[in-house]
Amino acid sequence: MKIAIVNVCIPFIYGGAEFLADSLKNKLIEYGHQAIIVKIPFKWYPPQRIIEHMLACRLLRCENVDRVIALKFPAYYIKHPDKILWLLHQHRQAYDLWGTPYQDIPSTPDGLRIRQTIIQSDNAFIKEAKKIYTNSDVVSGRLKRFNGIDSEVLYPPLMDAEKFRCSEFGDYLFYPSRIILGKRQYLAVESMKYTRSGAKLIVAGHPDTPEQLEYIKSIIEKNHLQSKVKIIGHWISQEEKSDLYANALGCIYIPYDEDSYGYVSLEAYQSGKPVITCSDSGGTLAVVENDITGYVVPPEPQALAETIDKLYFDKVQSARLGQAGREKLSTMNITWERVMRCLAA
Repeated sequence: MKIAIVNVCIPFIYGGAEFLADSLKNKLIEYGHQAIIVKIPFKWYPPQRIIEHMLACRLLRCENVDRVIALKFPAYYIKHPDKILWLLHQHRQAYDLWGTPYQDIPSTPDGLRIRQTIIQSDNAFIKEAKKIYTNSDVVSGRLKRFNGIDSEVLYPPLMDAEKFRCSEFGDYLFYPSRIILGKRQYLAVESMKYTRSGAKLIVAGHPDTPEQLEYIKSIIEKNHLQSKVKIIGHWISQEEKSDLYANALGCIYIPYDEDSYGYVSLEAYQSGKPVITCSDSGGTLAVVENDITGYVVPPEPQALAETIDKLYFDKVQSARLGQAGREKLSTMNITWERVMRCLAA
């Protein structure tokens, strides 16, 4: 088949959704299909621009394509007779983030109109898809709760799982991810001023803005954490990332109310390392079970510090948790074979 993967993009920003789109394209080609990625620029600020982008996606047509696989809002508004959704997330500011500090859309008459337009459009156009999959239980639950639409969870696998390995349990926790407020690297950094052990923290990722990186650095400087925290403020290669996982004591992944379990969780468990996450991190709770495959703690620096010390002082326990995480993944049928059966059969 000729398959178009349709997704929105912010120029020069690359994260988990973009990595998934690239991985899906490569796997489709590997399985004998022709595949391309159609990237639609998206701007959500000021909020009035959202409606323009929704309309642009709705008017877009992919000719000479047998199937469209749409991933994110508002790319899934595209019209096609054979459209499948692998929904990564809707515009959450109109849904569960409404009424929170992350709302973004103002609670004005114009803002309420924008919100209502988003909800009504989702209700109408998502149902056009022949099949609707999501990347997590969290996304499926939100779609059902707010839109009354059923879906099936299809977990995204790693692209090259065999590249991740366990070499030793060193003295540092590893946190690889885009540096943005929602990923809460600042919380992990703040926790290091409360640790009693010799544990260190390595944060690696590209900041969405220079200010976000400077904020993290200011916390390090203010609390004199230069010897305990290392910031790698850019994307690292897969080889370097694999090495950092392989020698880590464990991994930290503490986003606020994440839609999916995140590639960090999968990569950590594939490397045999435990994961520390927070009780409000959302999708990570699908794979991180407290005291079984890692630790689930309140989103507080002191609680994180206590858990980091616990891993540092008991590396046998760290190894047990990491191995349990790897075994859990094997029971969840997170494979590209299943993805291809669902999306490209």
